[in-house]
Amino acid sequence: MSSERSTIIRHAGTVVVGQLAVMAFGITDTLVAGHFADTALAALAVASATYVTVHISLMGILQALLPVWAELQGAQRHAEVGPSVRQALYLCAITSILGMWALLCPGPLLNWTQVPLDLQADVRSYLTIVALGLPASLLFRLYGTLNQSLGKPKLVTWVQVGALIVKIPLSIILVLGIPGFLQPMGLAGCAWATLAVTLMMISLALWLLRRQDFYTPYRIWAPMEKPNAVILLHFLRLGLPSGLAIGVEVTSFTLMSLFIARLGVVATASHQIAANMAAVLYMIPLSLSIASSSRVSYWMGAGQIHRARQSLRTGLSLVLLMSLSLAALMGWQHQTIAQLYTQSPDVAVLAGNLLLWLMLYHLADAVQVFCVFTLRCYGITVLPLITYTLSLWGLGLAGGYAVAYGASFDVPGLTWLTPQSPLTFWQTGSLALYITAGVLLPVLWRAAYRHPLR
Repeated sequence: MSSERSTIIRHAGTVVVGQLAVMAFGITDTLVAGHFADTALAALAVASATYVTVHISLMGILQALLPVWAELQGAQRHAEVGPSVRQALYLCAITSILGMWALLCPGPLLNWTQVPLDLQADVRSYLTIVALGLPASLLFRLYGTLNQSLGKPKLVTWVQVGALIVKIPLSIILVLGIPGFLQPMGLAGCAWATLAVTLMMISLALWLLRRQDFYTPYRIWAPMEKPNAVILLHFLRLGLPSGLAIGVEVTSFTLMSLFIARLGVVATASHQIAANMAAVLYMIPLSLSIASSSRVSYWMGAGQIHRARQSLRTGLSLVLLMSLSLAALMGWQHQTIAQLYTQSPDVAVLAGNLLLWLMLYHLADAVQVFCVFTLRCYGITVLPLITYTLSLWGLGLAGGYAVAYGASFDVPGLTWLTPQSPLTFWQTGSLALYITAGVLLPVLWRAAYRHPLR
């Protein structure tokens, strides 16, 4: 048990460092764009939300392949990993084409969300540039998923941290320029810097795949086979519902921000503080879920179902321990954390109240993301999509909107909700996540303890 716990913690710790490095890409762009112009910052908010929605949804399709390769690793069928990865390249090509089309043709989305015309030119320019790097970014996600499934996340994290070291000065130089040498590029500079580091990351990944002896048994560099319909359909059955579920999760959060914006500057600023903390906290259970799903699939591939169950229990206990600890810390220091973000007393007070709700939100969020990732080990991907759609879009988002902007609200048993406040969306969102976790956790346990030996 202690050995399995140590393995999951090491794996998750490495993953979380890489995830935080990638998050820092966006933080860097926000800070630099804000120093350039308010309009650049506003355009970045729209452009990055669009890019993240498309990018993360497509990444989810590829990330869902982790159990496939982890099982092959556990079964010691190393030579089968290479052909499977090469088949995944076809899936990566399809997702790249779809993603580039969405980013290069954002007009309908920009018009539907009523983005001001004076921002649309910068938004379109940003999306056009980052669209060029989308295939490389998705390829790198495929590389990351492969390494996580094989228990070698460090080879991914080193590249991500190195990219951040390059990204920070490059964004500053391209956005703000160098007097007498380079003209400021504004928001486009953020996009060009992102494109440059993305190409750098995939180049390093390919170099590692070619040069590291660790990959030799997997025959990664053998000639490409023709598309295998059976394998690709299996990948789609795993990946498509997973990608759509992540899309529902991301868009529910994005649309929450847009709806809250109608409540004014104080509400929007307070929500941004809570959303930023939620994103940082989410990295911990996400990384533990990735590590745990890798170990569960590894032991399933090895035919040791009892060890897979042990990994499942260990991973869940770690998620619960960490989420409870972080939630308690959040509740203890909620007002101090809020004041670190802002000098406005009104924003600090409201943000502090939102952070109290984030305590409850994070606990359910941690459990449900663990369930979603480990359910993939048992081939269960459609149920999370259905649950996400009904709970996050239905109860969390639509319910929050109805309470926040309804003419009147007096439903017995739900009088604790707070109309005309960003608190409403965090309250209904928390309720939606608890329902999601309540649905998925019993299904996960049933799948784990009734799964036959193979």
